[in-house]
Amino acid sequence: MKNNPLAAKSYKFALNIIKLYKNLNANEYILSKQLVRSGTSIGANVAEANGAISKADFSSKISVAYKESLETKYWLNLLKDTDYLEESTADALIEDADELSKIMFSILKSTRINKKT
Repeated sequence: MKNNPLAAKSYKFALNIIKLYKNLNANEYILSKQLVRSGTSIGANVAEANGAISKADFSSKISVAYKESLETKYWLNLLKDTDYLEESTADALIEDADELSKIMFSILKSTRINKKT
């Protein structure tokens, strides 16, 4: 993972989501479970993309990871707006998810441009 910044960042993000889930789980179960699923799925799909057998497979896995990051931001905002999560904590995690989204979107753009040439 050291040679792959996206893999390292998505793994670290998953760890932060799991730590948050452990704290939220005592007070809120449904939303936090959705959060942990989507938040850890980002890194899992990035890991699968790194083992892809074709460019199309790689692009597909990164696309799924990108969509999971968008879903994760949704759950974080919902937890923040319902006062289950402190604004500063939510905003920091949303910022991390945004960074991951931007990296993945850039990868998707470049893989799709290269696919056309």
